[in-house]
Amino acid sequence: MSKRVRPGYYRQDINKTKWEVPERYRDLRQVGTGAYGTVCSAVDNRTGSKVAIKKLYRPFQSELFAKRAYRELRLLKHMKHENVIGLLDVFTADLSLDAFNDFYLVMPFMGTDLGKLMKIQRLSEEKIQYLVYQMLKGLKYIHSAGIIHRDLKPGNLAINQDCELKILDFGLARQADSEMTGYVVTRWYRAPEVILSWMHYTQTVDIWSVGCIMAEMLQGKPVFKGSDHLDQLNEIMKITGTPTQEFVTKLDSEDARRYIKGLPKVEKKDLQKVFSTTNPQAVSVLDRMLLLDPESRATAAEALALPYFTEFREPEEETEAQLYDHSLDNADLPLSQWKRHTFTEILTFKPVVSESKETAALKQPSAGSKMQFYKVDWGEKNHSDREAKLFDCGFNPSLRWHCDAGTGMIFGEKQNFMNKFIQQNQEMISAES
Repeated sequence: MSKRVRPGYYRQDINKTKWEVPERYRDLRQVGTGAYGTVCSAVDNRTGSKVAIKKLYRPFQSELFAKRAYRELRLLKHMKHENVIGLLDVFTADLSLDAFNDFYLVMPFMGTDLGKLMKIQRLSEEKIQYLVYQMLKGLKYIHSAGIIHRDLKPGNLAINQDCELKILDFGLARQADSEMTGYVVTRWYRAPEVILSWMHYTQTVDIWSVGCIMAEMLQGKPVFKGSDHLDQLNEIMKITGTPTQEFVTKLDSEDARRYIKGLPKVEKKDLQKVFSTTNPQAVSVLDRMLLLDPESRATAAEALALPYFTEFREPEEETEAQLYDHSLDNADLPLSQWKRHTFTEILTFKPVVSESKETAALKQPSAGSKMQFYKVDWGEKNHSDREAKLFDCGFNPSLRWHCDAGTGMIFGEKQNFMNKFIQQNQEMISAES
């Protein structure tokens, strides 16, 4: 006899697996599957918005899986930033701790990821600027929480139709080297100190990855495409040059020091010549990221202040997180305890209302910023002409501005794009209080 469905829930088979979800989530469609779980898109009938629901694969089959599931849930609960994936809801159809076997994570639905996007189109410089700016904003937030991503790559950067980016799977890349065998694509974006376990690594491992991803967007192909660990290192050193003696002394591993000393001397290449057709300001960003010595790389906060990002920069939105408490994540607990902690985290979660695009455009201003209102005399211009005028000045729907087609009113927080729009269209605009 099959188990009764919890009141308010319904049951559906997805990829030969039973899903039990609240009735508010409808039109479930599988969009991805991996070693640890399956993801479906769904429509949230309360808000009308599309969401992604992840069901973890047998999260309590072992202490290792239970610990990983607990940590993913806690990290998602902790993250509250527009460029980092966060939790809209978490639920279980199981009514008691004794019966607790499965749970589901509800997150914003993004549509695609950077890896897929790069396969179908060559990105414009403006898009590259905006995407890298968002990566750095998200990393500044993650790093301020005391978390290192460790596995940034194009497939871990989700993007929606408005070019808004969210970092996925942060802090979950703690696989042992044996688990990474054959995982070639990830290696292309890994910092050299991670590839060979040279030293205790810091948050700048993620900055190296951003540099690799940015270089790939600019070139249209991966910049360090090694076939194995040592080949990867050789590809890197063709650009960075072999390490200095000062850097070699910092290495923890005697084997690594011996290996490096045996390499033929290679001089560091001038990135302005390697990327000769690229905006020099973009190359200056790569110069601060693609450095062998982790201590010499820019932090996320330092990179955000580089001139390349001035056009998009809104410092008040470059927020930091509360410090994440790692203590329980690293504990050695029996399976029953992990289940209890996870069940408690689910029961104490306060769901957030998933915003529609219209609601998101009317967000309250950030602390310390000022709302501005402008009346625009559009004349005979139709809606698409109006949009074209705005987008020419760098407008993006994520910039917290709202355009009322009926009244011609544009309002929102002070933004660089609006200053440009005003300069170019002074005859059309009058400021409103």
